[in-house]
Amino acid sequence: MPDIQRVLRHLNKERQTLFFSATFNTQVKALAYKLLKQPTEVEATPQNSTAATVKEMLYPVDKQKKAALLAYLIGSRNWQQVLVFTRTKEGSDALAKELKLDGIKAVSINGDKSQGARTKALEDFKTGAVRALIATDVAARGLDIPQLDQVVNFDMPFKAEDYVHRIGRTGRAGREGLAVSLMCHDQEYLLAPIERLLDRRLPQEWLAGFEPSATPVEEKEKPSRRRGRNRDKQKMKAKLKIHAGRGKKK
Repeated sequence: MPDIQRVLRHLNKERQTLFFSATFNTQVKALAYKLLKQPTEVEATPQNSTAATVKEMLYPVDKQKKAALLAYLIGSRNWQQVLVFTRTKEGSDALAKELKLDGIKAVSINGDKSQGARTKALEDFKTGAVRALIATDVAARGLDIPQLDQVVNFDMPFKAEDYVHRIGRTGRAGREGLAVSLMCHDQEYLLAPIERLLDRRLPQEWLAGFEPSATPVEEKEKPSRRRGRNRDKQKMKAKLKIHAGRGKKK
């Protein structure tokens, strides 16, 4: 804000001012309207909408199989360039190493990387030297990668708006794109806010060999009483309800 005010003090009072932004939340909008007189707002697309050229698909999968599923998708479908979003910096580095073990050239960018390292990683990705760029939300802000065909949500985003921002990296300028989300049991609660924001349900498929188990591995227990077993069953039914009638094997 101080920088904006400093610039405005050097401008003529009689002028036309135009502000451009990829996102326009309520706080920024209120600030812009304070600085303008009789402003007109022009939107290229409705807020929180996704491009019609982007095909979306969600794959339910156990947490322990997510990396293997990603490697399978990249290899079996011959993806030459894929941008992958993870939730944490540590997760992005670990995933890049795991993909390398599967023979897939990958590099990570996150807040711990220097600007030089980020620039080098992005350049290698754009030129095809690496197939998978693993990024956190912070590092991926403002990325413009021409002709990017695939985006993968390895981790579901905490904020529903970030889902729109992430998949907006593909399908740009009228091109077709594919946005894939890998969802494990402990991230199912993040799906409902995304679907409310989009006002539609995301299509799902269960891939053979990667179907989610009825009971998540991390939640398996041996209850000592029948009541404990019934309680566990009720919890699992509630968790799997979101998939009822939606997932189909392929």
